[in-house]
Amino acid sequence: MQLEFFDVPSPCIGICQSDDKGQCLGCFRTRDERLNWLSFDAANRQKVIKRCQQRKKRKNKPSKVVDAEVIAEPIQPSLLDPPSKPKFDESDEIDFGDFEL
Repeated sequence: MQLEFFDVPSPCIGICQSDDKGQCLGCFRTRDERLNWLSFDAANRQKVIKRCQQRKKRKNKPSKVVDAEVIAEPIQPSLLDPPSKPKFDESDEIDFGDFEL
C-alpha cells in the first residue's frame, strides 16, 4: 500500500461537453465519474484516471473498419490526368511450351 501525501487532482481540462456515450470530450470521464468525483477516495480517483487514459488511447487510435472502407472504394481517375498504362499481373507466368513457331 502506498502512502498518499497529496490529493489526486481532477483530470478536468475545462472542455465540459459530453459525447453520445456520456463521456466528457476533455477528460474522458463518464457522467457518474464526474458526478461522484468528490466522494471518491484517492484509490478510486486513480482508477478513474487510468480508465480515462485508456479511453483517450482508444479514441485516438485509428479504426481498422474505416481504413478497410477507404481501401474498398475504387478511386475515380481525374479527366485531367494522363491515361495510365494497363498493369499486368506478373505473378501468373504463361507457359509458352504448347505454342509452335
